[in-house]
Amino acid sequence: MLKPVTAHVIERAPKLKLIQKIGSGVNTIDIEAAKRRGIAVCNLPGTNSRAVAEMTLALMLACLRRLPQLAQSVRDGRWLDAWQLQDGFGEIGGRTVGLMGYGEVPKILAPILAAMGARVLYWSRSKANADFGAVMGQSDILSLHLPLTRETAKLVDPRRMKRGAILVNTARGGLVDEAGLLEALRDGHLAAAGLDVYGEEPLPATHPLIAMPNVVCAPHLAWLTQETLERSIDAALDNARRLAEGRPLLNRVA
Repeated sequence: MLKPVTAHVIERAPKLKLIQKIGSGVNTIDIEAAKRRGIAVCNLPGTNSRAVAEMTLALMLACLRRLPQLAQSVRDGRWLDAWQLQDGFGEIGGRTVGLMGYGEVPKILAPILAAMGARVLYWSRSKANADFGAVMGQSDILSLHLPLTRETAKLVDPRRMKRGAILVNTARGGLVDEAGLLEALRDGHLAAAGLDVYGEEPLPATHPLIAMPNVVCAPHLAWLTQETLERSIDAALDNARRLAEGRPLLNRVA
C-alpha cells in the first residue's frame, strides 16, 4: 500500500519538482500543497488499464463461479460438498453488465464482455448508452470505473441495484455506500461482490466484508502486473527527462 503524498511529506522535500503518480487516480496526493510549492503533478492514465480490465473480469468470473469457495473445498478435502453451491453458479453470457465510467478500462472491457455474450451498458458524465438509473437497475453485474471526487463519493448505493446482482469495484472504495453494501450482501439483495478497493485501506482483519462467503477480496492490486510496471517506469522516466530538459510534461494534472 503506497503512502499518501500529504502536505507534510511535500514540506519535507525542499528540492521536489515533480510528483509522478504511477496510475491515474491522484486523490492520494495533496494537489493544493503541490501547487503552492510550484511542484508539477502528473499521472499515467492507460499504463495499468489492461491489468485492471483483466482483474475486473477475473473478479466477475470469481463471483459467478464461487471460485474462493471451490478452492477452499478442495483444500479442506470436501470435494463433493462443493456441489451444494451449484445453484449459485453463473455465466457472463446472457447477462447485462453495467460499466460506471467509460475511460480506458471500460473501453478494453466492453468488447471482451460483448464477445462473451453479455449485453453491455455504460454511463459516465461525458459518454453513455444508458442513463444512471438504468445502469443501476438493469445490470446483473455492475462494475465501477469512476474517479473519486466530491461528486462521486458514495454515488453507488448497492441497495438500489437489481436484486441478485453482483458488484465489482476496482476503482475506489469511496464510490460505494459501504453501509448499504453490507446490508445488501447480508440480506441477499446482492448475490456477491468482487472488491479490490475499500473505504478504509488496508482493510482491518476484523472488517465484516472479509468473513462474508459471497465476497471476493483483493488488496488493491488490480493494477499491478510486470507489464504495468514496465510501461509505467518508461513513462515516468520520460517525464523526468522532460522536466530536466524544460519540455512540456505528459499528463500533467497540476
